[in-house]
Amino acid sequence: MKKIAVLLALLLAIASLPANQEDIWSSSLEKVTNIVSLIDQNYYKSANQEQLVYASIRGALDTLDPHSYFLDPEGFSRMQEDYTAKYYGLGLQIYKYEDRLVVISPIEGTPAYRLGIMPGDVISHINGESTKPLSSYDAMQKLRGPKGTKVTITIVREGLEKPMDLTIIREEIPLYSIPYAFMLNDTTGYIYIRNFAGTTTEEFEEKMAGLVKQGMKSLILDLRGNGGGAFFQSLELSDEFLPSGAMVVSIRGRNKAYDNEFRAGRDNQYEKLPLVVLIDQGSASASEIVSGAVMDNDRGLVVGEDSWGKGLVQTMFRLESPSSNLAVALTTAKYYTPSGRSIQRDFSHLDDYYMNKATPESQREVRYTSQGRKVLGQGGITPDYKVEFLLKPLTAEIRFKGAFFSYARKFASHQTELAKKYVFPGEAATPPGATGKIVVKRVFVVDEGVLEDFKTYLGTLKITPPADKFQEALPDIRRELEREIVSSLWSLEEGRRVFCLRDPVVLKALEVMPESAKFIEK
Repeated sequence: MKKIAVLLALLLAIASLPANQEDIWSSSLEKVTNIVSLIDQNYYKSANQEQLVYASIRGALDTLDPHSYFLDPEGFSRMQEDYTAKYYGLGLQIYKYEDRLVVISPIEGTPAYRLGIMPGDVISHINGESTKPLSSYDAMQKLRGPKGTKVTITIVREGLEKPMDLTIIREEIPLYSIPYAFMLNDTTGYIYIRNFAGTTTEEFEEKMAGLVKQGMKSLILDLRGNGGGAFFQSLELSDEFLPSGAMVVSIRGRNKAYDNEFRAGRDNQYEKLPLVVLIDQGSASASEIVSGAVMDNDRGLVVGEDSWGKGLVQTMFRLESPSSNLAVALTTAKYYTPSGRSIQRDFSHLDDYYMNKATPESQREVRYTSQGRKVLGQGGITPDYKVEFLLKPLTAEIRFKGAFFSYARKFASHQTELAKKYVFPGEAATPPGATGKIVVKRVFVVDEGVLEDFKTYLGTLKITPPADKFQEALPDIRRELEREIVSSLWSLEEGRRVFCLRDPVVLKALEVMPESAKFIEK
């Protein structure tokens, strides 16, 4: 019981309570210790005291806010892994809400992404075992495993008549912060940052140097689906674009020790590069710091959808000793963008919070950028230009069933009737019987022939979409097929590039780039 008391005392000490409340916490600690002791002495079977302590700590943090959390040794190890290394699994970010295991987002290019698993999907079973009693960590442990092994998950999605079982082969999931960086055209570069990790700025500078050599004169920075990460990396990345002395973000807490202002400290980087930042509902925390700094300093334009709205700062406290693998991430402050706005959404109703329900404009404070443009708080970052990117229901269904990915692999391997008429890159230009064949060089376009071939393939999967629904989803379908086929023939990055050139959010960013360039002319 000594360890229980020590752990709880350390947790309570983190709160830095005024001296006049010491008696209250002492009494509370005694009550918790007595309950654990009661369980230990009278429960019908032996109980794990350590797990009881962990559950007590988690329960205490649950009463605070959605972003304070406890890390036991396994969770702490996983945090370090996610920050620096790689793992073998499906490529899913998940969280536990009540008794549901919910997908936050799939990591692009991973097995989960290729099968069309979507944010908001519920994983009801893993290998036939219900996920209701599992913690998010326990679920993650079951989803991860040795490379090449299989795991079956059951997906429940609103709008589907019944749950769907998917058997997926675990693959290496790289944790590079920047998986894509390329030129969209002769002058515009594109960088996608998946999350903010320990190497983000280093990776960014390396990618930027390569794009500059290719002639980059402007940049689209894609932060869509980026849920955040390392706070100081968001500061360093913002500094890449802002002149020395410009405000990046400020933080204020109940404990004044956490109050601070963070300003750009370096010049002669990319302060004069025209910039457009892309965000969506999955952009949170560190992503919002960067986009807020760019917007409020009138450094560039922001395009896409309202971001998540996480304006809280967590401080990591190691429990017991600096070398232990126990930690609490405790919300210690709010952060404020350079205009002084808090973008934190209301979390008093967690259902609305987790479903990313929009905050009415009437409930949002008004602030102004350095050049007097109106910006809003309390509901995430609202972009300068709103552009939604929603898949048609048919496209989502086909993607969910993995048909785009599987067709592309078959097509690239000449396993469909139409594909037998093609000669692909890397193959002999005039293989036996190549006369009259279509030779693919640097560009691949999904034409009517490919669409008909794809429909035939869907038939083999017993997918027969109504003609009107197929026509309605045609732009989506072309975009998905081109990405997957180009990815199969060349690379994931080239597939992403082709996809971007049909992405309405990226196209809007290209359209408004001249307007964004005017900021650096003033």
